[in-house]
Amino acid sequence: MPQCASKEVAVTVKQCQRRDYVKECISVSICMAHPVASMKTSYRQMDLCGTTSRSTTAQVIIRAPGDSKPQFLQRVYHGTVAEEQDPQVLILKVNFLAIAEEKPVILRVDTHSDKFSISSTGEFTTKVKLDYDEGPHNYSVTISISDGVDSDSAVVEVQVTDVNDNSPVFAPSSVTTSVPEDSEVGSNVTVVPATDKDSSFNKEIRYSLRGGEGRFDIDPVSGMVSVAAALDRETKAEYNLLVVAEDQGRPARSATASLLVQVSDINDNIPEFSAAEYQVEVLETESVGKSLLTLSAVDPDEGANGRVSYSILQQSPSSDPAVFELDSSSGTLQLAQPLDYSEVKMYSLMVQASDAGTPSLVRNGSVVVKVKDVNNNPPVFSKEKYDVAVFENLASGASILTLEVTDRDEGGFVGTLRILPESAPFSIGSDGTVRVKDSTALDRETTTSFTFQVEAVETNPPNNVATAEVNVTLLDENDNSPVFTSNKYEGKVFANQTVGMLLVQVEAEDVDDGTNGQITYSIDFGNTDGYFSIEDKTGTITLAKVIPLVENGILEFPLYITATDGGTTSRSTAAQVIIRASGDSKPQFSQRVYHGTVAEEQDPQVLILKVNFQVIPEEKPVTFRVDTHSDKFSISSTGEFTTKVKLDYDEGPHNYSVTITISDGVDSDSAVVEVQVTDVNDNSPVFAPSSVTTSVPEDSEVGSNVTVVPATDKDSSFNKEIRYSLSGGEGRFDIDPVSGMVSVAAALDRETKAEYNLLVVAEDQGRPARSATASLLVQVSDINDNIPEFSAAEYQVEVLETESVGKSLLTLSAVDPDEGANGKVSYNILQQSPSSDPAVFELDSSSGTLQLAQPLDYSEVKMYSLMVQASDAGTPSLVRNGSVVVKVKDVNNNPPVFSKEKYDVAVFENLASGASILTLEVTDRDEGGFSNGDFVYTSDTFDINKQGVVTLKNDVTLDRETKDNYILEVVAVDQATDGLRATAQLNITVLDYNDNAPQFPPIAEPLQIPEGNYTEENPGDIVTIVPTDADLGPNGEVTLSLSSPHPLFRFREDGTLLAVGALDRESRETHELFVKASDNGTPQRESFTTIRVSLTDVNDNKPEFSSSSYVSSILLKDAEKGKLLLTLEATDKDAGDNSLITYSFSSGSSPYLALDSTTGAVTLTSDLADVKEDTTLVLTATAEDHGEPPLSSTARVVVNLRVVSLVEGVAFGSSSYNFSIPEHRTVGTTVGTVFASSGSDLYDVSYTLKKHSDLFSIDASGAIKTKAELDKEEKEWYVLDVEAVDTRTPPTTAVATVTVQVEDLNEPPQFSKPLYQASIVSIAVYKTPVVTVKASDPDVGDQGRLVYNLEDDTYFDVDPSTGLVFVVSAVELAGQKVELKVHADDLQGLRATTRVEVTVGGSVSSSDVVVIRLNQPANTVENQIPDMESSLVKVLGWNVNVVGVSNDNGGASESRIQRAAVKSLVSLICLDGGTVVSGEEVTTKLQSQSEAVRAELVKVFGDSLQFEVKLEVEPQSPASSQAVVIALGVLLALSMMGLMVAVVFVVRFKKTKDLQEDSEQSFDMSREGFDNKAWMDSELKKRNSQDKKPDFNNSVSSQQTDDDDDGGPISAL
Repeated sequence: MPQCASKEVAVTVKQCQRRDYVKECISVSICMAHPVASMKTSYRQMDLCGTTSRSTTAQVIIRAPGDSKPQFLQRVYHGTVAEEQDPQVLILKVNFLAIAEEKPVILRVDTHSDKFSISSTGEFTTKVKLDYDEGPHNYSVTISISDGVDSDSAVVEVQVTDVNDNSPVFAPSSVTTSVPEDSEVGSNVTVVPATDKDSSFNKEIRYSLRGGEGRFDIDPVSGMVSVAAALDRETKAEYNLLVVAEDQGRPARSATASLLVQVSDINDNIPEFSAAEYQVEVLETESVGKSLLTLSAVDPDEGANGRVSYSILQQSPSSDPAVFELDSSSGTLQLAQPLDYSEVKMYSLMVQASDAGTPSLVRNGSVVVKVKDVNNNPPVFSKEKYDVAVFENLASGASILTLEVTDRDEGGFVGTLRILPESAPFSIGSDGTVRVKDSTALDRETTTSFTFQVEAVETNPPNNVATAEVNVTLLDENDNSPVFTSNKYEGKVFANQTVGMLLVQVEAEDVDDGTNGQITYSIDFGNTDGYFSIEDKTGTITLAKVIPLVENGILEFPLYITATDGGTTSRSTAAQVIIRASGDSKPQFSQRVYHGTVAEEQDPQVLILKVNFQVIPEEKPVTFRVDTHSDKFSISSTGEFTTKVKLDYDEGPHNYSVTITISDGVDSDSAVVEVQVTDVNDNSPVFAPSSVTTSVPEDSEVGSNVTVVPATDKDSSFNKEIRYSLSGGEGRFDIDPVSGMVSVAAALDRETKAEYNLLVVAEDQGRPARSATASLLVQVSDINDNIPEFSAAEYQVEVLETESVGKSLLTLSAVDPDEGANGKVSYNILQQSPSSDPAVFELDSSSGTLQLAQPLDYSEVKMYSLMVQASDAGTPSLVRNGSVVVKVKDVNNNPPVFSKEKYDVAVFENLASGASILTLEVTDRDEGGFSNGDFVYTSDTFDINKQGVVTLKNDVTLDRETKDNYILEVVAVDQATDGLRATAQLNITVLDYNDNAPQFPPIAEPLQIPEGNYTEENPGDIVTIVPTDADLGPNGEVTLSLSSPHPLFRFREDGTLLAVGALDRESRETHELFVKASDNGTPQRESFTTIRVSLTDVNDNKPEFSSSSYVSSILLKDAEKGKLLLTLEATDKDAGDNSLITYSFSSGSSPYLALDSTTGAVTLTSDLADVKEDTTLVLTATAEDHGEPPLSSTARVVVNLRVVSLVEGVAFGSSSYNFSIPEHRTVGTTVGTVFASSGSDLYDVSYTLKKHSDLFSIDASGAIKTKAELDKEEKEWYVLDVEAVDTRTPPTTAVATVTVQVEDLNEPPQFSKPLYQASIVSIAVYKTPVVTVKASDPDVGDQGRLVYNLEDDTYFDVDPSTGLVFVVSAVELAGQKVELKVHADDLQGLRATTRVEVTVGGSVSSSDVVVIRLNQPANTVENQIPDMESSLVKVLGWNVNVVGVSNDNGGASESRIQRAAVKSLVSLICLDGGTVVSGEEVTTKLQSQSEAVRAELVKVFGDSLQFEVKLEVEPQSPASSQAVVIALGVLLALSMMGLMVAVVFVVRFKKTKDLQEDSEQSFDMSREGFDNKAWMDSELKKRNSQDKKPDFNNSVSSQQTDDDDDGGPISAL
């Protein structure tokens, strides 16, 4: 207290604040110089000293009493005290006056003295702990002051404030609940409530949730747990959640409760098969009842929802009874009927797995049962016997026929075909094609036919066998020329010659057959003088005219006779005929010299030749004689010259000149016979010597000579010509077949084989050949060709670093397989790494022993690599290098070393348990480094593993606020026993992490501010909040904000809550704001609290009448004083006096009316007896509130005083109107007229449309007109609301309903395109689709139905309902472009027309048809023909027309079941600009683009598609092509005639519209199996065989196929 001057009053004002958790107070003393009776100061500013001054204000009450009795300065004192504080807590200090200060006063607590006390200085304190939760919250304590004479009393109002000393309590603390797994997000699960015995913020609980994987959420206020994300019991069946209840006290208290949420099952999972498709193979012989496989489907649901049963939905192909049974419980598939592979090869089962839930969920699956064939069917030939006729002289390899072998077993026939006997000159291929094996045997003249067996033997057991007989008849070819029976014919003419006499007959034979063997003879040369003639059929030569003979002379006529056969290309042969004509003469030889040959070594009497001679007359006897060499030769009386002894070519002469003589006893003649003796192979070759030994170096090159082993032969010519061959030698040697030189044929290696025993064979060239043999021993001599080889690629040895010098470490071993010096090995060290001087190792050159030459040190060198060499003693020496690795083994003699003596590291306090901090680097020069070492340390917080990684222990967390630094001493020991050690210091600093959320101070409830138009420029202060945060730096800097931006409130930087927008209490009286306190740390932490701002009322709303005008009418006869006519009603949104209202008339007063100022009731003041006519009273009423300043509003009051009636207002003549209008009428067309009356001529009526004002309008007369063109097809009915309003005040209204119907007008159809283009081939069959035209009609109902028709065309037709243009017959249009006109007619005769331009491809041969095979059923392919054609166009670039689809067996009469076969044949033709592309070119492109083709077709048929390409027809020979051309010409002529009849038939067919299903004859050219080649062949045969004119009744016929039921094509020819 300051020292004040005399009579001055001292007042002390104390200002306190908290700074850094320390309460700082500043006292300011004021001395009053002039005492006054009472004084209230203004707010006094107190300046606090500081570099930057700060200030605050306080109110000072100064009272100056005069002399009086002791008294309290206040009647009531107010104080607060927090609960649960120890006694003697100062609540307040009571100020009192005692004038005579020296007179003692006593202060006493009169009530609640057990809880409170007051000191003599007025300090009012507690005597006990107060409990806010269990005791009163407020105490009114009476205190008194007395000086013994006088006394005074006052009341101390003590408010006990709540302290957050109670934690929330859950009851119960553990809750179990369930929730269906299909619960929607946001649906409630359960409430886990908690209570708190505290009050205000201390008992306000906020709930949060831990766990649950984000699947649940909790309302922070109500504690309602709800579903936050989709649940799936099968993924997780239950969740253990922790519900946290935290009160809003400071510090906050919390409690937890465990919540087990069990997810209950619903049937939301479909059973899933373990495989998308099951496959099983079953032998066709498997017994009934056999378990084939067990299906498995899993349903993760519980109970019945997860119980799966199995069934078979469908079996394909179907059967009755079913082939398979499926156990509904186990899923085991069993065989119920026997299998037969030849009937069904595969079954497809559609199976179903269903659960027992409600409703049951099902999953379909597929089971493919492949029937495995058992080889129980023998192969079968298509015929038991085959007869075929072929021309002889076929070339080898020519095909004569193809045998078809089938086997009902899987894969058909798999085996071998062979011909029996094998000597038959034919072979057979695996495809059954029989070909010529030996063309030389096909000689009809030798063998006219061959009969043999073809045997088919299966490859698989039991190797069934089938045979068929083949009879091949050879047809004759003119392959033989006529052959004369003699090379030379002789005839004689004597003196008794006569014309026509027979001279000689020539005879030729021709073994060919028929005309090829018929011979004609002719004389080609030598008949110059015409002496001779020949009969052309018999070959008889006769004398044509007499020959003038010469005495003692012989005339010789050489004739050349030709024999010619009758073949198409004839063959001929010539022979010489010698005609000799002689007169009378002596005997003589015909030749001077005769030549003959004879082989040696033949027995005597070998005929060498027959000499010809002439004797005239012939009956005169003659004798023959051998004049020279008569010991060796003789001649008979007929001229036969023969041997008399064996002749030897080798020892005797090779040629003899023998003189012979002829004599008749008177005359004689001589001639010479030249005889040549020919050699015979009667001597074998001879070797000299017969055994030879030689050597050859092992490095001899291939082709180098070894030796010659010669042989000789005494024969001559070919008989002595020797050819050599070799046996043995393993292919290493060869011999020259002429010279006998043996040479090296392959590389030699003495080490592999040192010698070879060969056999040399010498064979002459005689027939039969003779041979001899000789043995040859070839010895291979050594050369130095082998490098020494170490026994190991690399030698390794370990040596202790303490090993002594001279120690033998290991012995190297190298082997050289060469001989002698070439194989002697020596050793040396080439290189040592790392190198040293002197060298560390020595190597014995002879033994290969490696020794230690110098001491070792592991710390310097841990491993040595030696390059060693092994060399032989050959010339040149060969060497091999090797490797020796010497590993030095460590002895522990080096201590470990830390990389640092001291490690400093800083970590954040939020470091995760178990996280790594740093790695201590320790090295050790010993082997293994520090790998076997360990660390010794003492710490409850950190761990260090063997690798030196320092981590935070798994069960430990850091808290900077508790401890911010750790120092560890770490010892590194290199081994457990006798280990060496090193020490380092580890200093760990804990850095702050933002782990503390800001805390709010206590905040008053509620906060108040007057309503008003606050702005950012002129805000209103509400409260200042200063939160705290225990973290450091930015982590502890707190910023206040609203949790979401608010248009009316915001926080200033100093924590002051401001009103920055217009606050209207009448709109909203209280605002609950969520306040967020955010620190500046990372991650940022936030706290939230709720404050409530209450608005106090300001008179800012004037009263509002319930209506702007009030009208009342009354008949005069009903009038009476005080009668209530109407009640004014106004409201004011303000509160209190601001909302109280007073009513009055402000203008237009009337003596007939009275107004109650409080209730607003308007009443009559009299019975209106003086009113004689209708009168209207108009007044203005005012409603005014009681605010400051007051606000008011007015309303119009109309009172009608009526003499007769009260009824008034506008009304329509009818409540509804119905009009209609045709569609497409022009804008402004009148729809209809409505009428409304106001009921009085005084008022006018106007009309307004309330609906569809965009389409309709209404004028003042009530006429409704169109504003737009209406279309029935868009909308048929419109409903309009018409409002009529009169000019009354206020106006009256009426509404009528108008219904407008838009009537239809028939509109013409329209085609989508003016021109369609398409292309077909001329052979397109009946009903082949060309193009589909499409027209649309905007009309509805029957008026919109269209019928398509074609204008005057006999080649095409159109489906009347679908618009499909199809072919009738296009044969005559080949190569043309045709334009069709297609009409679309509606039922009322309106028509649209489009054009179709069809390009008809030219003539197409069967070779232009290409067939592809698809692994798809035929009916599936048919359905996809357009897509398939489009896909092929993309790849090929040509227009593609599919002309036929059949199953793989081809037949056109296959049943519907067979059509479901898994393979189909698709016949197609390609067009390039109207030109047909050849089948060969199409096939080539399909094959070259096969991958692209498959990729496109997969888009149509799926990934399982397979296809292959084959030609539909094989190429034909030119002859057959000519026949086809002729046949097609005939067929075209017949088709022209048939076409005319066909037109008539088609017209009749259209009229009857009835397909004759029982047609007796059909060519079935539908897509289901049309075979162009088969059809063409059969048609040609039929046309060629018909001599009569065609039967037109059968040339055009139709048949409805099975496809008709499916809307398929109708096939016809």
